[in-house]
Amino acid sequence: MKIRYLFLAAAACLTMYSCKVMSPKAYKTLVAERDSLANRTTTLEGQLAQLQADTARLHRQLADLRNNNNVLNSNLDATSSKANELAAQANKLEADLKKREARLKEVEDILKKRDEATNALKDKLQKALLGFQQSGLTVDIRNGKVYVSLTDKLLFPSGSIIIDDKGKAALKQLAEVLNKEPDINMAVEGHTDDKKVKNLGQIKDNWDLSVLRATSVTRYLTETEGVDPHRLTATGKSEFQPIDANATDEARAKNRRIEIVLTPKLDELYNLITK
Repeated sequence: MKIRYLFLAAAACLTMYSCKVMSPKAYKTLVAERDSLANRTTTLEGQLAQLQADTARLHRQLADLRNNNNVLNSNLDATSSKANELAAQANKLEADLKKREARLKEVEDILKKRDEATNALKDKLQKALLGFQQSGLTVDIRNGKVYVSLTDKLLFPSGSIIIDDKGKAALKQLAEVLNKEPDINMAVEGHTDDKKVKNLGQIKDNWDLSVLRATSVTRYLTETEGVDPHRLTATGKSEFQPIDANATDEARAKNRRIEIVLTPKLDELYNLITK
């Protein structure tokens, strides 16, 4: 605005002066130039105002960009921190996984040794007891254990808990193998069918019969054949773990049995698990 006023003032002076010394033609020319300068001044003032508005807008945009940049940097720092935290967790999990894999390998190796020992023991027993397999003796592996199953007719007279000569011969062969395998624990289990016991004196029921037959076998193995009693456990299962449905005489005969369960000692595995 100051520039416009200066131009107008100058134009007024020129007008006053020109009225005295200038010709009409010169005067018109000077007035035209004055008006042209005034128009240019108005245009420049408009451009200046526009430039000032644009400058203010650009300052606001710059401020917004700086704020956004600060937010992005803050988010980047947080993301970087989270990434570092996740990387640390991943490293810890990887280390734990390696430890678990090493531990699993140890357990697998021990169980492999157990299975190898179990299979070797089964083979030895089958060879040693081959002559009794036609009389109701079987050897098989279940759940990593060797089961030597002897029917009651191979060991006892009917309704008796006293081992007969045929039964003693089978147990003698069994003991010869077991005495050479000190790392084998044994459980002697007595089993009956579901028929009720009658007129057997001190034997009141199938529980008594199963337990007393198991202890008879245990005593024979320890007292006569010299098997270490610390390796033996005697239990009675009565009629409650049949291998057949007790629907026929043949099925009941299978259920009346002594099972000697042989388990390799797993001290190494136990120690590993309890570390």
